[in-house]
Amino acid sequence: MSAIVNLRVFRNFQQFVSIRPISNYPTSFSKNAEIQKVEEEEEFRSLDLSPNKSLNVRSFGRKLYKRAVVPPPRSHKMPVDQDWPSVWPVPRTFHPASVPLPLNQGWVNPGATPPGKFANAELMKIPNFLHLTPPAIERQCKALKKFCTEWPKELNTTEKIDHHFPIKIITSDYLHSSPSLRDARARIVTLQLKLSTLKLDSHAKDKLLRLVKERYNPETDMLTIVSERCPLRKQNLDYAMYLLNVLVSESRVRPNNFAKQQLHIVCVLCANRAEFIPKTEPWENEKCEADMEKYVWEGSQSQRTLEQLLKRMPDREKAQDLPEVIEQYSRNVTHFHNEGEDAEKVNAYKESVKKLLGLNA
Repeated sequence: MSAIVNLRVFRNFQQFVSIRPISNYPTSFSKNAEIQKVEEEEEFRSLDLSPNKSLNVRSFGRKLYKRAVVPPPRSHKMPVDQDWPSVWPVPRTFHPASVPLPLNQGWVNPGATPPGKFANAELMKIPNFLHLTPPAIERQCKALKKFCTEWPKELNTTEKIDHHFPIKIITSDYLHSSPSLRDARARIVTLQLKLSTLKLDSHAKDKLLRLVKERYNPETDMLTIVSERCPLRKQNLDYAMYLLNVLVSESRVRPNNFAKQQLHIVCVLCANRAEFIPKTEPWENEKCEADMEKYVWEGSQSQRTLEQLLKRMPDREKAQDLPEVIEQYSRNVTHFHNEGEDAEKVNAYKESVKKLLGLNA
């Protein structure tokens, strides 16, 4: 009886579904046929465990796949005298089958052999320079040689190069493995110049040294300007040249039409010292000898006293070695005032005074 009640409920559900136009729940023809058969016989349905092809049941049989034949690595067929730049012409990730070298890379326990080149992620992560072998570099240099000019034969010494090209620009390029090829340190520009090439007088040199402070090395006579404020290298180079122009402009100026034109550093290096005049402030003319930052022989009281003393000694004034003695005396007096007092400078000053007065030891 329970089976008949269930069939009646199911029949009522089938009628309810057939009345509603629902297209998302289609019924198969085979199921409807089985339901009608059960209604006619009013018996239990039999459970068929065997697959029925008429119900479109898939068979889960195992498929057989044929493995492709893997050829041997390309490196086994490479000849010894092959053209390697043609095999590896540009930068690329490491490929073990194309490199005929027994490479090993990776960390292992002490005493063990590192992993080989096949399936080695360490060799693929790092950049390689297999495209920059000596034959490849020589071939690229030959290709670029037609676009270059020959080095002047006259510039055969370092002194001549420094004389004609006094400004030295130093930049750095960085190559490393990272997501970005840019490096913030590559923007830094260093400008070096020997102070003697600027042809400054004592006043202009003193003023320039006060402006540059620790950027000047007195032992090598080298002025160094480092520019790193701008984001690009070209901007830092222009800024360094601008700083050098401003430093020289503040130290000395041109006497003619300088207010209308900017003083360029090329003009400074090519011009003579006589074409420029010192740039002095109004308060500098009020300075006396006691206000000077360091002792200067020219125009000092010692120089005027020595001139008056020599006028009282006509015999000594006519001596032939007097210019050399005066030069030695002025140098010793200057060192004595500027560098401090010690036994060596005192003895040198004593000897120069004896020679100046014509006294024998």
